[in-house]
Amino acid sequence: MAKILGSQKVGGVKQRKSTKQTIKKSKSSDWVQKRGLLFRPERYKYVRKLIHSGGCVFCEAYKLGINKESLVLYHSDYVMVMLNKFPYNSGHLLVLPTRHCGKLLELNDEEYFDLQLQLRLAVKAVMECYNPTGCNLGLNHGKAAGAGLPDHLHWHVVPRWSGDTNFFPIIAETKVLAETLDQTYAKLSPYFIDKSDKK
Repeated sequence: MAKILGSQKVGGVKQRKSTKQTIKKSKSSDWVQKRGLLFRPERYKYVRKLIHSGGCVFCEAYKLGINKESLVLYHSDYVMVMLNKFPYNSGHLLVLPTRHCGKLLELNDEEYFDLQLQLRLAVKAVMECYNPTGCNLGLNHGKAAGAGLPDHLHWHVVPRWSGDTNFFPIIAETKVLAETLDQTYAKLSPYFIDKSDKK
């Protein structure tokens, strides 16, 4: 039972104020410092579509080439593989056509077949580098289906482990990650460099 801080009259009815919220705030700030919890307010803006880019971030990344700044790990003739800037789990990859295209049926056969090959390559990379117990693969096709950037197709490859979710993504749209994007890039880059050399 929470301790009673006092009472006040609101509309003729006595209201009791509890110290529960104050205790929660102080405890949560201590917990954050001790546990190294990562808050990602920029993720909230992205999810709520408050960020409006002047161009296509995927096309810009492709122009920058394969490097840590662009987050691009690899590209073939028609497809590129890159890190998700706002990952749901460590090792979250995006597989997408290099050509700016938002509709699956507008891809030609070469682009579509290459996408399937590189999607499989991305899954292999995630499995070998992270050893997850599962993997989510998905494409949100169009704005109504939840695509954050509907004008440029992109498949998600998300490694999963049993028990890797908690209540943070549900109530705060915040995900606690085990590594930074720099660490993820460093871990996956050698795998894709090896594949690039063998092309």
